[in-house]
Parts: sequence; C-alpha cells; structure tokens
Amino acid sequence: MTADNHLTDEDRKFLAGYDPHAFPPAAVTVDLVILTVRAGELCVLQIRRGEPPQRGRWALPGGFVGPDETLDEAAARELAEETGIRAGAHLEQLATFGDPGRDPRMRVVSVAYLALVPDLPTPVAGTDASEARYLPVAKLGGTEQSLAFDHDRILAEGIERARAKLEYTGLAATFLDEPFTIADLRRVYETVWGVPLHAANFRRKVLSTPGFVEPTGEKLATGRGWAELYRRGATAHLHPAIPRPAAT
Repeated sequence: MTADNHLTDEDRKFLAGYDPHAFPPAAVTVDLVILTVRAGELCVLQIRRGEPPQRGRWALPGGFVGPDETLDEAAARELAEETGIRAGAHLEQLATFGDPGRDPRMRVVSVAYLALVPDLPTPVAGTDASEARYLPVAKLGGTEQSLAFDHDRILAEGIERARAKLEYTGLAATFLDEPFTIADLRRVYETVWGVPLHAANFRRKVLSTPGFVEPTGEKLATGRGWAELYRRGATAHLHPAIPRPAAT
C-alpha cells in the first residue's frame, strides 16, 4: 500500500503546486557493518574506495538506496553484492547517521545495518571499490588509517551492538555452520568479547538456557574423546542471559 491510497482531494490540490526543489537536496544510503569470525578472530569487511570522494580510503561497504527500494531491500542488495550472501545472515538496523557535513557531496543520511555471518570466502571488490579485505577488530585503532566519512563511528557502534547482543540473544550461533560443539560456541563468545571463558561454567550456562541449542544426537571425535553436536535452538532471547565478563 502506498501513501496515494490515503490522499484526500485537499492533499492532491496541495501536491499539484508542491515544489520539492524548494528544499536543499538530500540522499539516503545504507552502510553495512559485516562481522565474521576468521582464523579465530572477529573480523569486519572493509572496502577501499575506488571513486571520489576519499578515493583510496578504507570504508564500510554500502551505497545509495534506489528510488524503488526499501531500506531493508537496499541493505540486502549491498550484502549480496559485497559477500555473495542472499539469505541466512542476521541483518538488522543499527542506527541512523546524519550529521551535516558527514559527506562532502551533499546532505547524506545513512541507515547503518549490522550483519553477523559465518566464515566468508575471500572478498572480491565490487564495482565502486578497488580492494576488499577482512580486518581483525583487534587491529582497529592501531596503525590502521581511519575509515572514510564517519565509518569509524558506525563500526564502533556495530561492534558494541554485536558484543551486547551475545549476552541476551542466541546470535552467537549465527557465526557457526551447523552442527557445532559447545566448545565451538564458546570460542565465538571469546572471540567477539575478547576474553577467555571458563569452559565448564560456559557449558552449564548454555545447556541450562532453554531453547538456546538443541542436540543433534550425533558426536564428533576430538582426539581426546567425543563431543556432542548441536544446532541452533528456536529461542531468540536468552533467559537467563549470559553476562559478559567485566574488562580487566
């Protein structure tokens, strides 16, 4: 249903004389914080801009919203173009960024999205990017150059959202291909939070949380014995939550 279905005769008369060019131009984009686990590290997908403005700077993948796209459709399209993933990833709105001057071209409001995905293949640069890479989050703020536009701020908020959501949702399992072991799941928490966890305590918390994981009835040989295999459960919100250890 479109807004036209609710127009009154007064609305149509008003719109006949309405001039949208009387207002400063503005555009809407989507930017994606795409997080994955690679080689035991939490990584974010970045692209090197191949076009001005800020050509050559690393940035988050994203682009302008098409005239006939919803925000979610634009985000899903960008995710597919940058990663090849068309389904199965957790994708949610993160926040909206619209400070004046954040983009030198014009007033641009960006709706940022967070995507949590299993280990991805080597990234391939898209049409407007010269390179693409997965950068370990642990390297952020070091010798790495800051990102283009206000993408450092967007990325920081995306990482913190991901870390927080692992406390009260089952999203940690999103990083894993099924089936998985409890040890696999624990390593996701350790990687995202950046802290070691007590194996026995973690296992107890996971298995005492209804609907978090479901046993497959199969086991995996570990070399030191057998580990039970699990799949993602139906519970979206964990109760009780699994609290993040305080930073030391």
